[in-house]
Amino acid sequence: MAVSNPAITNLHSAPAANASLSEKLNTRWHERGLQVFMFIVLAHWAEHFFQAYQIYVMHWPRPKANGLLGLWYPWLIQSETLHYGYALVMLIGLWIFRKGFTGRSYVWWMISFWIQFWHHIEHFLLIFQATTHHNFWHKPVPCSVLQLFFPRVELHLFYNSIVFIPMVIAMYYHMFPPEGEAGNPACSCEWGRDKAAVCDPA
Repeated sequence: MAVSNPAITNLHSAPAANASLSEKLNTRWHERGLQVFMFIVLAHWAEHFFQAYQIYVMHWPRPKANGLLGLWYPWLIQSETLHYGYALVMLIGLWIFRKGFTGRSYVWWMISFWIQFWHHIEHFLLIFQATTHHNFWHKPVPCSVLQLFFPRVELHLFYNSIVFIPMVIAMYYHMFPPEGEAGNPACSCEWGRDKAAVCDPA
């Protein structure tokens, strides 16, 4: 079943010379912008996997397992500012790029956005506690809501995974629109479009 996307406005034509950055990122810069964004997402996800590897395979104590970047800059990884900053960048990126998606790809992209919205709230709670030096629930360290039930490393690896999976599904449907869905002709993400245009000039 095709899903309409009311957020799409005039993306089917090339952006004007005075187009906004958002319009360019969802038309002619969409493919390159998504490549940069996905690189950042994958790099962050890899950090979480490496941190889990340090704990479960290398058997490092949790306070020392800070991922790859933490080997050189442990103070940076232990900063709530970095984690909240990434969660916010991720949320903003998902919001900005949403207009370039249509149909099913848009639905999956927005699923990822709303999961990340909650993930961002969790990080906001952590940075608030770290900044005010007032921990909730009488905990010795800043603690988010679901951290009351799950360890922090595993919880945030899970969060990043469930945000990433709908993104991948959205990207698949964006590059290979299902039959009956038009896709976004104003960007170059869709595979095989040029070939189809040559085969069917009408």
